[in-house]
Parts: sequence; structure tokens; C-alpha cells
Amino acid sequence: MWKRSKSANRPSQCCKDHGIRKSCFLLAITLFVICAVSGFSFYRHHSGRETEGSRKISTVSYFPYLRLNKQSLETNVAGEETPLTGSELDEASESDVASFLESFDVGSQGDSEDEVQGCNYWQAELKVYMYDLSSEFHYGLIPGYEVEKGQYWPRNGSEIPEYPGGLYQQHSPEHWLTSDLLTSNMADRNTACTAFRVADWRDADVIFVPFFASLSYNRFGKASEEKRLTDLIKDQNDVLQLKLVKFLEEQPAWKASGGRDHVFVIHHPNSMQATRNRLRNSLFIVSDFGRYDSEVANIQKDVVAPYKHVIPTFDFDDSSFHTRKILLFFQGAIVRKEGGKIRHELYRLLKDKPGVRFTTGNTALDGFQSATIGMRSSKFCLNMAGDTPSSNRLFDSIVSHCVPVIISDDIELPFEDTLDYSNFCIFINSSLALKPGYVINMLRNVSEEEWTQLWNQLLLVEHHFEYQHPTRKNDAVNMVWKDIARKLPAINLAINRQRRYVPKPPGFPYHKLP
Repeated sequence: MWKRSKSANRPSQCCKDHGIRKSCFLLAITLFVICAVSGFSFYRHHSGRETEGSRKISTVSYFPYLRLNKQSLETNVAGEETPLTGSELDEASESDVASFLESFDVGSQGDSEDEVQGCNYWQAELKVYMYDLSSEFHYGLIPGYEVEKGQYWPRNGSEIPEYPGGLYQQHSPEHWLTSDLLTSNMADRNTACTAFRVADWRDADVIFVPFFASLSYNRFGKASEEKRLTDLIKDQNDVLQLKLVKFLEEQPAWKASGGRDHVFVIHHPNSMQATRNRLRNSLFIVSDFGRYDSEVANIQKDVVAPYKHVIPTFDFDDSSFHTRKILLFFQGAIVRKEGGKIRHELYRLLKDKPGVRFTTGNTALDGFQSATIGMRSSKFCLNMAGDTPSSNRLFDSIVSHCVPVIISDDIELPFEDTLDYSNFCIFINSSLALKPGYVINMLRNVSEEEWTQLWNQLLLVEHHFEYQHPTRKNDAVNMVWKDIARKLPAINLAINRQRRYVPKPPGFPYHKLP
């Protein structure tokens, strides 16, 4: 008889093992399904029962800066605080959190301004702390504006007063930047989120000082020395400056950085003269550097902001090379101080040339009107050094779409790290400009095609030089904030270098590493 070999038993053993594995697999699947169904039922049962405590954790501990927007939600249009119920506050918090989370949705991001809904700490390019200064330093300097005693700011955005008109307007960036910050944390803000006002200076990138230094100079600083001596009148402009600096030097924020992260708008070249040397470590927003010592203000440390143009923007401009009959236009004072002697020389060379309108002007209403008509009728507008290397005339030219011809060797231009001015301006060295016939021959050799390209570029960039409130994307206000943001690495470097040999006090709150 044949004996069954050992190998003959293996198939039945394999089948037995296979059956066990199959049973275990089915059991695991069954347990997984039971757990999934139980978990889903538990979620459905408890999804509507989030505790008030957990909501507070989600909106305060994890998203602390939403409290700024929530405070705005609690204030009505008249500025009166209206208490909200606990459920309403929770709904507001949930809405803010949802808005914040939606900001990370790539599909919701775009260039359209209509898509900007509010502004918060995470969206903003620049976090700014602004001192709550007495109104005597800012809006209170505007003639006719009065505030209630003890009130720092207008109660709401609609009560922000207009800046004085005329030539005062050209140095008004202080007004536009302050107004933008003041409304930056409003929940219903629907403009570009570039700078955002924070409630604690320790959470800020920079500290903004809302002093209308240019308006203070224009109102008080022009009183003659003789009048102050004979009438025993103090220079109120100097009084305000000294009072402000005394206040700042006592503040923890100033002591922490030596003022290096503080921002002052000193756009008028004569503003803050009494104290600017004491503030030399701070960031200045200026029109140019013509009247500053290089150790006090310079392009590495500070920001150049455009003048506010005083000639209206040329909307719906359908002019062309042939409809602009004047070749070169200039209207303004001919005799200026040391830096502006070139004006008189160019006047002598150009005043009788065909196609050139070179006239003295004034700042009265008829002067603005004639300058507006002249710029809009000209192919090129002459921009020369005057008392300072720059003037608002350049920005009047840009919004009039009159191609600027810049003859000012020491000029510093706003936003030149991002804008190539050679695309819409013509630059001529002063030494060449004084050669007889050089300027006229150069401009006459510009072809219709070349001029039209320059003109088209003016249309594309003019919005960068518009101050307005509310702001618009990449307008002058937002361009200035972005320029400040680009200074942050240098500011932080200076602050950290300053701290090298300064001992830390007991209990110093060390920052956590990122």
C-alpha cells in the first residue's frame, strides 16, 4: 500500500489558516463600521452644543486680535457703545474667525478691491501702533475743528475733518496716513489691508506718531522773529514739538528701541526743526532731503512720500501728441534760493523759443487754473530744482499726463525702489541742460511713438500718487506703508545692535523663538 507522504497534509492545513485570516479580516471590518457609525452619531448629537468657554478659547486665545474688530462691532455709527448679548458676541466672534480662515482660501484671493472684506492682524503687511495723542497735535490743528474735552479722535470715520486747502494740501500726507490708521481696524473696512492698527505697542512693527508737523509749521512757525520778540509771543510750533518729544521720551515704547521704530511725518522741509536732531534715530517721512543733515535724514533710513498734487487729476484724457500744441510748459517762480539758480538760467535760454511757454505764476485761484490748462495742453512739463530738489509740480505733471522733464541732480523720488521713472519721465543733467539749445533739440527729437509710450505709462502709474480716504489698492497711502514695511529689516538690525551691551533687567520677558 502506498503511504501518504507528509506533504500530502499541507493543502488542508493551508485552507485552515486561510479561513482563520478571513474571519479576522471580516471581524475587523465590522468593528470599523460600528465605530464609524457611532462617531458620526456622536458628532451629529453634539455639534450644536459648543460651550461658551470653548468659543472664548477659539476667539481670544488663538485669535486675540479679533478683539479689535469685535470692539468695532460694539460701537454704532454715532460712536456710542451698544451692549451686545452673549450670543451676539459669539456670533460676531465666529464670523470673524470664519473670515480669517477664508483668507487662506486661494480661490478667494485676487486683485479685485471688491474682494477685500475688513482688515486684521494676519492680513496686514504692516502692524502699526499709534499713540493716542491729544487733538492739539493732529486734527485740532485744523481751523474750525473742535473736539469734546478729553476726546482724542473723531467719534467715527464720517467726522474726520478735511485738511486745509490750497498749498497746504501739498504737505498733507500726515492727514491721510493718520486717517487711514484710525479706520484700519473697523470691521466694515472695505479697502486695501496694508497697515493695521494694533492695541499694544509690543505687537507692532512700528510706532506711528500722529503729529501734523507740516500744518503746525504752516500755522504757527511762519511768525517773524521780530513779531515774537515785540509781542512776547512764543513760537507755538516749537512749544508743541518740545511737548511731544518730552512725552515720547517717557514712554516704554520709546525706551525699548531708542525711538528707532517710531515714524514721524515731517513732509514740509521746515517742519520739526526744533527737535529733529533729537529724533534722528527715528524713521522720517519726507518730501526730499534738501534741508536735512545726512546724519539726521537719508534715503537708507527714511521714506520719501509724494506731494499731494494741487492740480486736479485729468480724468477721461483723450488727448494725443498732435492735440497737445505746446512743446514745453513751466509756470512758477523764476528767482529761487541757492539750489534753484538753474531756474533763472533756463528761463533765459528757453523763454523765447517757439513752442515753449515759460511764465511766472502765482498760487491764487487764477494761477491754479492757468497751470491746469497749460499742463493739459503740453507734451512736456519742466520740473527744475527750486528751494529744495523737488516740488509738487512733478506730481501735478503726472496727473495732467504731461511728460515730466526733470532737471534736478539731487532729487530723490518716491517709491523708486519699485517704480522706474525713466519709463514715464525724461531726466536731463543740469550741466547739459545749461548748454544753449540742448533741452529744446532733445525734446523736438522725441518721436510721436516715443512720446505716446511715455504718455501711456503716465496713465498706468498715476494712481500711485493719489492720496485719498478711504484708500484704494496701491495708491499713495498704501505705497508709503509698503515703503515703511521694506525698512523693517534695517530698523530691527539697528535695534538689536543697540541692545548688545544693555543688561536685561530682572524678570525680562524674553521673546519665544519663531
